[in-house]
Amino acid sequence: MENVQNLRNIGIIAHIDAGKTTTTERILFHTGKIYKIGEVHEGTAVMDWMEQEQERGITITSAVTTCEWKDKKINIIDTPGHVDFTVEVERSLKVLDGALVVFCAVGGVQPQTETVWRQADRYDVPKIALINKIDRTGADFFKVIIEMHKKLGANATPIQIPIGKEEDFNGIIDIVEGKAYMFGEDADMGEATEVEIPEDMKDLASHWRHNLIEKLADVDSEAEEYYLMDKGIYPEKLKAIIRRATIKNLFVPVLCASALKNKGMKIVIDSVCDYLPSPMDVVPPKATNPKTNEDIVVNPKSDEPLCAYAYKIMTDPFVGTLTFTRIYSGTIKSGTYILNSTTGKKERVGKIVKMHADQRELIQEAVAGQIVGLVGLKETSTAHTLCEEKHLVTLERIVYPEPVISMAIEPETRSDQDKLSEGLNKLVREDPSFKVRYNEETGQTLISGMGELHLEIIVDRLKREFKVGAKVGSPQVAYRETITKEIEVTGKFIQQSGGRGQYGHVEVRLELGEKGSGITFEQEVKGGAVPREYFKAVEQGIHRAAKNGPLAGYPVTDIKAVLYDGSYHEVDSSEMAFSNAGSIAFKEGTRKANPVLLEPIMNLEVTTPDEYLGDVIGDMNMRRIKVEHIDQKGSTKIVTGAAPLAQMFGYATALRSLTQGRATYTMEPAFYKEVPKDLMMKLMSPSAA
Repeated sequence: MENVQNLRNIGIIAHIDAGKTTTTERILFHTGKIYKIGEVHEGTAVMDWMEQEQERGITITSAVTTCEWKDKKINIIDTPGHVDFTVEVERSLKVLDGALVVFCAVGGVQPQTETVWRQADRYDVPKIALINKIDRTGADFFKVIIEMHKKLGANATPIQIPIGKEEDFNGIIDIVEGKAYMFGEDADMGEATEVEIPEDMKDLASHWRHNLIEKLADVDSEAEEYYLMDKGIYPEKLKAIIRRATIKNLFVPVLCASALKNKGMKIVIDSVCDYLPSPMDVVPPKATNPKTNEDIVVNPKSDEPLCAYAYKIMTDPFVGTLTFTRIYSGTIKSGTYILNSTTGKKERVGKIVKMHADQRELIQEAVAGQIVGLVGLKETSTAHTLCEEKHLVTLERIVYPEPVISMAIEPETRSDQDKLSEGLNKLVREDPSFKVRYNEETGQTLISGMGELHLEIIVDRLKREFKVGAKVGSPQVAYRETITKEIEVTGKFIQQSGGRGQYGHVEVRLELGEKGSGITFEQEVKGGAVPREYFKAVEQGIHRAAKNGPLAGYPVTDIKAVLYDGSYHEVDSSEMAFSNAGSIAFKEGTRKANPVLLEPIMNLEVTTPDEYLGDVIGDMNMRRIKVEHIDQKGSTKIVTGAAPLAQMFGYATALRSLTQGRATYTMEPAFYKEVPKDLMMKLMSPSAA
C-alpha cells in the first residue's frame, strides 16, 4: 500500500513559451522515467504526444505522468499555456494538490501567467515559483520577483539566488542550506558541485536569508519568534516553516534554473518534494450527499468510502473512452461496479491504467491520492463524481466559460455524415468548452469554442483521428442579446380540443441581471396562484426561450426572470402548459424590453519593438480597440487594450506584417458589451443573420 504522505500531485502551469514542457522533460529525465531528453522545438517532447502539439510546438492537452524521486512518488500534469485551452488548466487545477508555476526570466509576469495564477488561487492550490531561462539575454531574476509582488500580490521571496546571469549563469546559492552549487562541464546532465558560497556573494546571500525569515515571520508564529529574538534557524527547521507556510498558501518560495540547459533542475525536484503538499496536507474537497445536501468530510485514506472525480475524458484509439480520475478517498478495483452520483447510474470499471503521456500501464487497483485512467465507463463525463452505492457523495462541479467564437461545419460527402456526428459527440464529451448546435433555420451545424486556434485544432482532429471529410465556414463571433429596461409580461398557453385541454398562465417580470450572470430565475408567487410543482417547468420554458433572442436569434443573457403571479386550472394545467407559458412570456418580454446585441470584448496585450508602436496603435484604432495602457519594458512597448473579437480575426497575420514578425500578442475573453448602433443594423440584416 502506498504511503499517501509521500505522494505529490502537482501541475506545471505558466504563460505560453515559459518552458513548462521543457521543465517536465527534465524532471522525467532525472527521475529515470525517460532516458533521452526530448525537445519541444524538435517535436520530440514526451508530454507533447499529439501530432498537432509536435507540429506547432505548443501544449494543447494536459498530459499526466507518474515518476519517483528518492522516497517520493510524483504525479505531474503538464498543462497548456495558450488561452484557447484555459479549460484544460482549470480542470487540472481542480484535482491537483500543488503547482509549480514557471516564469520566463526575460518576459516576467505575462498575461496568461496572471490568468493561471488566479485560477490556482480560486482552487486554493499551494504554489512554488520557478524563474526559468536565467541564461537568456535580458534575464533579470530579481525584477521578476518585484513583478510577482506588484501584479500577482504574491508573498514571494527567493530560497535560491543565481550566480551569474544571462550566458554567465553558472551556479545557484541555496539560501536555506547556506550552500552554493556550481555547474561544470557536465551541466547538461544536470550535475552540479557543492561549494562554499563565493566571497563576493556572501552579503547578498545573507540579505536574502534575512528577507526570507522576515517574510515568513509575517505569516508564521514560529518564524516570527525566531525573527524577533534574532535567533539563527537551522536549515531543517527553516524548511519545515517554509513547507507549512507554502501549504497554507501564505507564502511562495522562488527558485531559479535554466530548464533547457538542465541547470538547477535537480534542486527544483527536491523543492517540489520538500515544500508542496501531499494529499494528507490539503483541505479536502467540498463534498455533499446528493439526496440530503448534508456536507460530507472526505478523508484521503484508502480504507474510507470511495470518492473520486472524473476530471477529463479522452477518446483513445486502442481502449475506447479513457476517464482521467482523481481518487480522493477509498479504493477502486478493476472489474468492479461503482456509482456515478451525478447521473445516478452504475458503471463497471473494465481496466485501471497509470498514465505516462500517451503510454499506459495496467494496474489492478488504485487508492486515495492517485490520478489514474479508468477504462469502460460509458455514461461518465467531465466533472462527474464516482462513489459507492451505500455511501453517496458528490463533489462541486467546475463552471466553464461560454464559447466566444463559432463556425459552420458540414460533411464533404454523405458517407462522412455519420462519422462527423460521432466525432463531434466524442469531442464534446472530452472538452466542456466546445459546443455543437444545429441551427434549424439555416440547416447548419455550428461548432463553438474559445478561439480560432481551439476550433482549428478541433477540425484538424476530426480529419486525422476520426477520418472525417469536413468543410468549414469562416469563424463567426458568438454574439449575445439582452434587454435594456425592466418589463412585466403575461404568458398564456391555453388549448381546448375536446377532452382534456392545456392551461398555463404566468405573470413574469424581466429585470436587468448582473454582467455574466446568464439567465436567473426567481419566484415571488403568493397565495398559491401558481402551484409550487410548476415552478421548475416555468423556469425550463424560460431557459428554452432564451436560446434564441428577438433581434437576430442569438442566445439571450444577463436577465433575471421573476415569476410573481398567474393562474391554473384544476384539471387542464400541466408541466408542459406552464413550460410553454413561461417560454411565451419570456419571448414577448424580451421583444418589448428594448433588446440590444452584445459582442465579446477581449483583453489584448501586444508586445512590440519601439519603432513599430505608431503602426500598431494605428491598426488598433481601425479595429475599434480601446487602448488602455502603454508600458515600457527594455526596448519594447507593451500595449494593453479592450478589443472587440469581431475585429480580431486574422490579427496574427496583420501584426506580423506590420512589425516584420517581431511583435507578439495574447488575448483572452473579458466581458460582453453593447454593439455600436451602426454595426447592430448590419448584423441584423438578413444576409448577416
